[in-house]
Amino acid sequence: MERSEAHGFSAAMSGAFLLSCLLFAAVNRRQRGPYMDEAFHVPQAQAYCHGRFLQWDPMITTLPGLYLVSVGVVKPAVWLFGWTGSVVCSAGMLRFINLLFSAGNFYLLHLLLFKIHQKNKAVSGFQRILSTLTLATFPTLYFFTFLYYTDPGSVFFTLFAYLMCLYGNHKTSALLGFCGFMFRQTNIVWTVFCAGNVIAEKLNEAWKTELQKKKDEKTSSRKGSFSDLIRIFKFLIEYLISPKNLVTLTALTWPYIILVTVFFVFVFINGGIVVGDRSSHEACLHFPQLFYFLSFTVFFSFPHLLTPTKIRKFLLSLRKHPVQYSLIAITSLFLIWKFTYVHKYLLADNRHYTFYVWRKVFQRHELVKYVLVPVYVFAGWSFADTLKSKSIFWILMYFVCLLAATVPQKLLEFRYFILPFLIYRLNIPFPSLYRQLLELAFYIVVNAVTFYLFLNRTFQWPDSDEIQRFMW
Repeated sequence: MERSEAHGFSAAMSGAFLLSCLLFAAVNRRQRGPYMDEAFHVPQAQAYCHGRFLQWDPMITTLPGLYLVSVGVVKPAVWLFGWTGSVVCSAGMLRFINLLFSAGNFYLLHLLLFKIHQKNKAVSGFQRILSTLTLATFPTLYFFTFLYYTDPGSVFFTLFAYLMCLYGNHKTSALLGFCGFMFRQTNIVWTVFCAGNVIAEKLNEAWKTELQKKKDEKTSSRKGSFSDLIRIFKFLIEYLISPKNLVTLTALTWPYIILVTVFFVFVFINGGIVVGDRSSHEACLHFPQLFYFLSFTVFFSFPHLLTPTKIRKFLLSLRKHPVQYSLIAITSLFLIWKFTYVHKYLLADNRHYTFYVWRKVFQRHELVKYVLVPVYVFAGWSFADTLKSKSIFWILMYFVCLLAATVPQKLLEFRYFILPFLIYRLNIPFPSLYRQLLELAFYIVVNAVTFYLFLNRTFQWPDSDEIQRFMW
């Protein structure tokens, strides 16, 4: 990193942290007590603060990573500053832990952008700083920086594991992956993704060697017709059934294999992936979750995905391959028909934006969910088109992990989309400066509206005296 970029990055990070502190103070003035899921997380962390490590709230569904880290930070701070009384492990003190995670995420995002795009000499330090600032203020993640939720810590350890994986420190990456797993069990998917990065790299090397042997320079590992894809899948099967290759891949990925084994042992002993309230978190094949994620991504990446050039290119591809797109549309219609689930929380809790998205869009008419298929097809094509700079093996691995992270979830919850979105956004080519500025401005506007609604547009339920607030 050049000195000018280092100075610019320090200024951006310091400025963002200062503004976050001011916003943090405003949130804690208006909402002093635990809100929403904090009603479970805060008392649990306070029990740990008082040394009651065997106490557990059965409504909590995640492992105790957040509470253990909180105690590890708060207790030394209490001893160092001599704090006593109600300030120790108060809701405000615990929320501040996530503000620290947010600063860590800012730093990790910059390091990841630098590492992933280090071969692109056209990218300036200013562009990297701008993209870091944009991703650090990604609305769905940024909002939960100010509440005591697992998301900032979950993202921190997962991004840290991904960074260590890219630098080849796989034992450290697996250890950080375990920390991410302790924050949220589904983060095991991104441990598999880290292992998949290693495997995809080896496959890509072997594929290039295969092409050289056959002197077929025209076939690429990144693009291709249907026949090229068949050829790649055939190569993939042949490569993976070779004992020699399997031994090589195992030797490279054994730390991740151990962690995945630990995960399966945990699931077996626990009787499922969820720790506490299982009745409200049942796994199912909810394939439309993929379509919701693609729509979510288009919404938050519209400067890159929803451009006139992209639309023209898509229409040209549609005209060129009508049969393939027809099959995709028919398959999508079938998946929506047979695998759409509506969670009771989605219909009942009017504090979440998803409640209004579902009511204002999907509940307008029974056919709306089918009418949206062309939108999903375009979103999927545009999404894949921005990843064409990656190898086909990386794309396959990411897509498998994306399916594993989204499809089993019955509840439509935007928080589940944070990690797959960030990993996608980190890996697409750098857009023009204009589009980066447009994306940042959009995020700022969305955040401003979100916090305005949360802080000022409160309401009450008829059967409760508690103040309710709108949130993601």
